[in-house]
Amino acid sequence: MQQLVDKVKEIIKNKEVDVVIGWGKGSLPFSATPIFVETEGDAEKLIFDETCRNNLTTYLTKDKRRISKEYKKIGIVVKGCDSRSVVLYTVENQIKRENVVLIGVPCNGVFEKKKISQLAEGKEILDFQIDGENIVLKGRNFEQTNPLKEVLCDPCLTCQYPDAPEHDYFIGTPRKEVNVPDAYKIIDEFGEKSAEERWAYIQEEYSKCIRCYACRNVCPSCYCPECFVDQNDPQWIGKTPEATDSIIFHLIRNLHVAGRCVDCGACVSACPVDLDLRIMSKKVEKEIKDRFDYTAGTDINEKPAMASYCENEKQDFIMG
Repeated sequence: MQQLVDKVKEIIKNKEVDVVIGWGKGSLPFSATPIFVETEGDAEKLIFDETCRNNLTTYLTKDKRRISKEYKKIGIVVKGCDSRSVVLYTVENQIKRENVVLIGVPCNGVFEKKKISQLAEGKEILDFQIDGENIVLKGRNFEQTNPLKEVLCDPCLTCQYPDAPEHDYFIGTPRKEVNVPDAYKIIDEFGEKSAEERWAYIQEEYSKCIRCYACRNVCPSCYCPECFVDQNDPQWIGKTPEATDSIIFHLIRNLHVAGRCVDCGACVSACPVDLDLRIMSKKVEKEIKDRFDYTAGTDINEKPAMASYCENEKQDFIMG
């Protein structure tokens, strides 16, 4: 995307930023890699396409001390969900908006490598090509075509905000807000099950968790200096991957990011055992939307739902 390269060169030349965090070509197919651009020459390495999976805003909080020490003004390339994370950081006083320059890009969805691997049935993929609404997977002695939607991350398929709602510059043509009538389809279907069936599913699904904490580590909304699972005094839950402890971990984490999850899907992509992590996060998201009419990261002047109070809020969960 030459427009992106040219814009980054311009803001670096004009000393609007000390560095721009973006994506560069990875060493493997379907994998872009985060890069730090400090010179106009480095800007030539920038790309943006369906391989740009990472939510780069995590550098602003998880690596906060080093980043803020080395760079006073940071530029960052953002998709819709990434920009919503920056809005969240701003309203939660984790960053100062004036210290960050947001370069928005129109997102058509990013690849989920697990889906691609399943479609290829284990065959090694060396290259790919986007052909309209299809993707052509290429490898040694094989080539196959599949609908593009079959290889995109699930959150991308129900994304209502593909453009960066908060940005200083925007590259390309905005897609604008997308109407997704079945955004909560998985929750509606899950809700049709009996309580016993739902609990059985949760127990079976989360008993697979190996407690690697990859979901927490990549989550832009999980930026506590010390996570509750790492505390020893008091010790909230056990350290071993017992099913009960794993379920408690995921339940508490979902409560911690209630009204703060931007549904970027980073946790799903990072999970090595393919847990159905969205079944809980989307349920909480739907509850926040229904009760408080709030969507995380869409309005920089609005406090998160769990950090504010209105007298007319629904209270049936405590009033019976």
